[in-house]
Amino acid sequence: MARSTDATLFLPGAGGRRSFWQPVASRLSHARPAVLFAWPGFGDEPPDPGIASLDDLFAWFVDRIPDGPVNVVAQSMGGVLGMRLAIEQPARVRRLVLVATSGGSQVARGGIDWRAGFRAEQSDVPDWFERDETDLDPRLGAVIAPTLLIFGDADPIAPVRIGEYLRLRLARARLLVIASGSHTFAAERPDEVALAIDEHLRAT
Repeated sequence: MARSTDATLFLPGAGGRRSFWQPVASRLSHARPAVLFAWPGFGDEPPDPGIASLDDLFAWFVDRIPDGPVNVVAQSMGGVLGMRLAIEQPARVRRLVLVATSGGSQVARGGIDWRAGFRAEQSDVPDWFERDETDLDPRLGAVIAPTLLIFGDADPIAPVRIGEYLRLRLARARLLVIASGSHTFAAERPDEVALAIDEHLRAT
């Protein structure tokens, strides 16, 4: 991609659709230009035969990041990719927003087992996604980007205790809890979420 300083990347979860973050991105004043990702093989995107694991998806993602620094706003599975980028290429991540995600922590996982229900609803998504065992716990201390953690207190997949765990292990993290927020509250309540993200992105 062409150079774009301080672009904001929006990473969806396993729904994979670029449209997930559109309502929030359109409301932000400090996220220009906005780059909305969609994942091959998920949502409406055709599969890529070169992607057979989350490692492959991460490599695909890194190849498409604008030159930095960038802000990263990521939900659920996208949060694992965003956290890994902040760990492995810290100079590229200006600010990080993690929404309803384990962030690649195995210790923090503890919500309901969502896999059977997800497979029933989206039977054509890649099966490697359900088997992924990414474990970033030993490297969480390497994240230096100021991080906003946003979790919903009615999310059975990524409960607030995950956000609390990450807040204690990331050097510059703040936790915001959305009252009655489901796992997809970012798309359902874009005004509230955009306000919090805008404040985080414009902070000095």
